[in-house]
Amino acid sequence: MNRHSFLKRSLLTAGGFTIGNALKGQAQAAPSSFSSTDKPLDALNIFELEQLAKERLPQMAYDYYRSGAWDETTLKANREAYEKYKIHYKVLVDVQNRDLSTTVFGHKVAFPILIAPTAFHKLAHPDGELATARAAVASNTLMSLSSLSTTLIEDVSVAANRNFWFQLYINKDRGFTRDLVGRATAAGAKALLVTVDTPLWGRRERDVRNGFHLPEGLSAINLIPSDKDGVKKGNSGAGLGQSFAWMLDATLQWKDLDWLASITNVPIVIKGVCRADDATKALSHGVKGVLVSNHGGRQMDSAPATIDVLAPIVDAVGDQLTVLMDGGIRRGTDAMKALAMGAKAVLVGRPVLWGLAAGGQPGVEKALALLRDELDLAMALSGCRTLKDLNRDLLR
Repeated sequence: MNRHSFLKRSLLTAGGFTIGNALKGQAQAAPSSFSSTDKPLDALNIFELEQLAKERLPQMAYDYYRSGAWDETTLKANREAYEKYKIHYKVLVDVQNRDLSTTVFGHKVAFPILIAPTAFHKLAHPDGELATARAAVASNTLMSLSSLSTTLIEDVSVAANRNFWFQLYINKDRGFTRDLVGRATAAGAKALLVTVDTPLWGRRERDVRNGFHLPEGLSAINLIPSDKDGVKKGNSGAGLGQSFAWMLDATLQWKDLDWLASITNVPIVIKGVCRADDATKALSHGVKGVLVSNHGGRQMDSAPATIDVLAPIVDAVGDQLTVLMDGGIRRGTDAMKALAMGAKAVLVGRPVLWGLAAGGQPGVEKALALLRDELDLAMALSGCRTLKDLNRDLLR
């Protein structure tokens, strides 16, 4: 059976959920009560923004975004671990003028909080990934586009002014992977975030209980074949099944990163590292960075919180790799602790989705602004003028 025939026929049952045309009758469309004037300005923090999002999202979509694997112990640990680290602030430092800007892989951003790749933005808002990309541009930061985007790479590229990163699964069909990498880089992707913690899908029991599926009209549009005229398919819930049934490769090994490095010139960052020895191995496989991540607690439950394994990884690779981190960041102080431990920048996923669901592009801008302003204030109160002032001496 050729790949296109396989894709057309396949329905997925993985991680406990089933997606396909049989579920069409249960489809819940993304909220339709949005307008260009939606501005969730009354949210004082990310937690209140999440509450606004929860009020607007169908239960199935909200649970999909917020859920973790199995008992969700890692999901909880990602949040709770930050509380262990206390900030020993400095006093009598002139902090009148502060600079949060940094440069990651040659691209300058106004503050070191980037947008992590998350799936299916049109579940949160009709504008989907376009709203997120425009918010990244308006906020002067970078968006990472998920392979499971509900918007074409090329359209997101326009919205992002051709400055974005692309998250990639090296799937079983290396030819398709090569083509996808080519599309992303031709569209302007400045780095590839290669997810390496997903040989199989983790089991998220909230999705199992809800029978998670994409509503009619939405699909993982970049991962399904084109018609003969080149127009992407995917106008039904079956598109998700077509994508997931073949995209993962449980045989993936370090040597496959060598292959990927041979077909692209953009920096490769491996996403999903939690061990220092794995980060060290990356040095000899064409990798330029590691994203310390446990997939937001959605893959291996009982994995450690990312903030707890960050320092050993930074120490292991030194300045040979760019070290990034995601997981559980809900306050500017969380970001500050990760930066003080040595992360070049942090990425946030769920806060962006909550902003998107609460108010589209303005909501995403709100989420980023909340975190940026909290980080700025925390630095001022700690006697830090620039990111270079953040170091482990501040933490106990």
